Amino acid sequence: MVKSEERSQGAALPAARPRDWRKAMSDHVAYGLLAYTALQIFVTVKALAEGSSTALPYLALIVLVAGIIPVCRWFEKRWAVLSDAEAADPALSGEFRRDVIALWAMAIGLPFGLTLIFKMLLEVF
Repeated sequence: MVKSEERSQGAALPAARPRDWRKAMSDHVAYGLLAYTALQIFVTVKALAEGSSTALPYLALIVLVAGIIPVCRWFEKRWAVLSDAEAADPALSGEFRRDVIALWAMAIGLPFGLTLIFKMLLEVF
């Protein structure tokens, strides 16, 4: 850490490291899974529990969380295979942004979409 007196003497701050797309995607996948699971618990299970007094909502939660892991792993694998040079290449920022948007849209949108589907199914049956 640079001390304030060193800054006043004109000492240069260390150069910023280039962004590692592999680590960044891994972080997004981890946080996306946490967000998905939390939303799944609070949105889908609550909606299912209102219409059912069995253990079905909890079984559905396990299946839905287990089902999303391979999809998130695909996003992570896609970026994990990059070489060190590719992992720091700023030209990949557009593809990275596209994948991050898709990942977060899925992590946030799927629990609400599944809740709507389950509510419609409960109304029919």
